[in-house]
Amino acid sequence: MFATHREAAMAVIVSGANLRPKEGQFLGGIAFDLNPLTEKQDEWLRILLDKHGLPPLAERGAS
Repeated sequence: MFATHREAAMAVIVSGANLRPKEGQFLGGIAFDLNPLTEKQDEWLRILLDKHGLPPLAERGAS
């Protein structure tokens, strides 16, 4: 389980996953953003983690 959205985004990027350009742009943007994710961003990150077989993100609010 990832403690922060930044950790989770970096894990997807370095996993070797075949990312679409928009997915890569999104992950790169949030990987270095210290602000909390919006609900929509949080959901998309959770979808990408699941899609690429990575552990889930900790409960919302922990990022």
